[in-house]
Amino acid sequence: MVLLHVKRGDESQFLINTTVDVPIENLTQQITAIYNARLKVDRICSEIPELADHGITLPPNMQGLTDDQLVDLKLKDEWEEKCAPSGGPVFKKDEIGRRNGYAPNDKMKEVLQRTMEEAKALISNKQAQANVCVTMEMVKEALDQLRGAVTIVYPMGLPPHDPIRMEFENQEDLSGTQASLQVIPEEEAQLWWAAKELQRDKKLQDYIGKNEKTKIVVKIQKRGQGAPAREPLVTEEQQKQMMMHYYRRQEELKKLEGVDDDSHLQSDWSDRQALKRQFQGLNNIKWGPR
Repeated sequence: MVLLHVKRGDESQFLINTTVDVPIENLTQQITAIYNARLKVDRICSEIPELADHGITLPPNMQGLTDDQLVDLKLKDEWEEKCAPSGGPVFKKDEIGRRNGYAPNDKMKEVLQRTMEEAKALISNKQAQANVCVTMEMVKEALDQLRGAVTIVYPMGLPPHDPIRMEFENQEDLSGTQASLQVIPEEEAQLWWAAKELQRDKKLQDYIGKNEKTKIVVKIQKRGQGAPAREPLVTEEQQKQMMMHYYRRQEELKKLEGVDDDSHLQSDWSDRQALKRQFQGLNNIKWGPR
């Protein structure tokens, strides 16, 4: 199996196994699907702490308003009672006015936080460092874990405008957000290797040959962004090791420069005439009375 290390720019994303005869079209679709699904998991995980601390999201027309303004406008959150957390709510006001403040209790909060950490670890880019390949099944498992935890804490579900529910239902609106810049539509995705774009009408073996034991770095990006930067000749870890070696060598030279002891000049190994006397048979001659 060919091992592909997928990157976006210089940032490591995940490892994936494939074969040399896979069409680039299919490979691009597979990698893009995993890449975007991992982003979805990250977005949900970024909302989970807010859900755990401040409860469900207020309706859009109530967000950012003070209590007095809500009273003056006679606005009421109809989802507050319908979407109460299991075990009863604990009030903790959301200072930015985005959520209703009725958070789950500590036990339910622990369920959300623990599941979030497990889901993040399952699709983390640290899996690449451990030589673990990420599959679409693993990403779906992470999504299922998050969906299950939210259902446990909110058995009646979340309101339809809550970003977590919208993510689960693939109804998220990312327009105008930083997250929208990270998502790569499948039809706009491009794969690059060794400063070459992998054309969709070809197969992987047209670029890397027929050796199934190959490992390469593939970079994914949107069409029209040009060729990504080449991989550095040495890794960041190798560069650190080289700098450490250079620093230690410099310290050793500084210590040697500060040493004035010349007692070594009296040692046998520093005698320039030793080899000459050895050839002449004059090595162990001692002068003086017996």
